[in-house]
Amino acid sequence: MLGLNHTSICSNIIDDYASLSTGRRWLLSAFWGIIMCKLSYEFTGTITPLVFKGFIKLSNANKLEWKNRGFSTFHALFVVVASLYFLLVSDLFDEHVDGGLIIKRRSTLSDTILGMSSGYFLSDMAMIIWTFPTLGGLEYVLHHGLSMYAIMQSVLSGEAEMYIFMVLFTESTTPFVNIRWYLDVAGMKASKLYLWNGIAMFLGWLVARILLFGYFFYHLYNHIDEVKQVHKAAYYSLHIIPPVLAVMNLFWFFKITKGMVRTLRKKKTRSHTS
Repeated sequence: MLGLNHTSICSNIIDDYASLSTGRRWLLSAFWGIIMCKLSYEFTGTITPLVFKGFIKLSNANKLEWKNRGFSTFHALFVVVASLYFLLVSDLFDEHVDGGLIIKRRSTLSDTILGMSSGYFLSDMAMIIWTFPTLGGLEYVLHHGLSMYAIMQSVLSGEAEMYIFMVLFTESTTPFVNIRWYLDVAGMKASKLYLWNGIAMFLGWLVARILLFGYFFYHLYNHIDEVKQVHKAAYYSLHIIPPVLAVMNLFWFFKITKGMVRTLRKKKTRSHTS
């Protein structure tokens, strides 16, 4: 009987949440996203000294960035799993399912995930600006600002959510970027783990941020008739924000490639001299 009451209560909460206006659902889910960031930030600061004794000796700036990268990693894993679900498992954006124009498909769950993600970008950008330039330069402010705007615009208009999830999947490279920074700060740049993580980061960036963006533009071109039916703000966002992010990804990919080549050359030189 108690179990049935709990089920009924949960069902009523879900129904009440789904009945909210789009704006209120976004505000609530963005708040959850901010809470998620805060909890993972504090968890990272609590658990790290237990597994890495050198954490307490780090500078305050490094401790801050370490914990910041903790919640960025959590968000990355969260949105990557969600993106894979909506793009590959769910039939929400399946072209073979009769659900109307793909460009206008949405669900309460997809709205919630995107709202929580915008909460992350809001939290991270606030930290970047507050501690500027400790956590990143203007390119990070631009990246986060564009991402947050695109997500908010998509949720509030109910359009182009599939393309937002495609772009969010590029966050799959974030854990490798963060691990690279962790290993560097921990003094493990000469380790094999640093090398293999660098190679994984290079390959992940190539697939998720270069090739996937190519498919993004290909899909956009093939569905241009649908794209033309969206609100003007969404239409211009799709034609401006992804190209800007693509250029930024190419720039960072160039730097990642240079760094990997430099590291491999050093490894090769050491192996010859030893």
